[in-house]
Amino acid sequence: MKVHRRRFMQAATGVVALPSLSRIATAETYPSRPVRLIVSVPAGGSPDVLARLLAQRLSERLGQPFVVENRPGASSNIGTEIAVKAPPDGYTLLMAVSSNAINPSLYQHLGFDFIRDTVPVIGIATISLVMEVNPEVPAKTVPEFIAYAKANPGKINMAAPGYGAPLYVAGELFKMMAGVQMTDVPYLGEAAAVPDLIGGRVQVMFGIISTSFGNIRDGKLRALAVTSPSRQETLPDVPAMAEFLPGYEASGWYGIVAPQSTPPEVVDKLNKEINAVLAEPGMQQRLVELGYRVTGGSAADFEKFIANETAKWAKVITFAGVKAD
Repeated sequence: MKVHRRRFMQAATGVVALPSLSRIATAETYPSRPVRLIVSVPAGGSPDVLARLLAQRLSERLGQPFVVENRPGASSNIGTEIAVKAPPDGYTLLMAVSSNAINPSLYQHLGFDFIRDTVPVIGIATISLVMEVNPEVPAKTVPEFIAYAKANPGKINMAAPGYGAPLYVAGELFKMMAGVQMTDVPYLGEAAAVPDLIGGRVQVMFGIISTSFGNIRDGKLRALAVTSPSRQETLPDVPAMAEFLPGYEASGWYGIVAPQSTPPEVVDKLNKEINAVLAEPGMQQRLVELGYRVTGGSAADFEKFIANETAKWAKVITFAGVKAD
């Protein structure tokens, strides 16, 4: 009886230990084959550049290819849906972008729920936007612009580069917080809007700071404020919008998520490895040169950030009264 009881207890102990051993084994062997990193914008865009820098270093560190796969379209929804519906095994990841927190309020018929269907891995970086105007606009500061807009309600044209894009909602957040009326002029993207802004067909736009810098430096456009919480090294003399509208913040952001139910040990390993890559001096320098602010941190930090961004932009979309479908 004692022998049988001992064998039973040994077997039971082994069964209890199996899940823990399985998790350890999964973490040690991952990745054992190529990992695809889906980017929901075309090649050459900011998320794509960031994804390729990250994929190269992860490939070198983990000994398996991390392959960037561009799946653009529908304001990032096409690539996102492909990623969230992939097997939750850690071999399909998504470069999450700001639009993923904006689209749930903008689109009524998405085939997925971004928060429900993904597990956050890590926030990677943010990038500031800049409020820029045509030089003919008779306002050299944000307070002057607000006064000018209130004196001319609906007569100022604001470039709206893509509903659901950070550039669009940054402008809507400004209108909401400043209490001004401007006419949205839609464009397919920032590049399509810039010639009209320089030519004076639209008077104001919120653009990505790194792509706007040249036109601001050359005097083709005038910068009134950056949208990050504090001033930026790229434009040190340009104030932050929060200096005039406390609480205003509208940076673009990027991070990594995986399909829901991806093993926690895989998420933990990816978080650890990506944090290590982001801590490398060479990587940090390169990202700063491209205009990014490195974030990193825990998966829980990124999960909270996504929830806050989703709630914030839901209020702005409701204020703007727009729907994309």
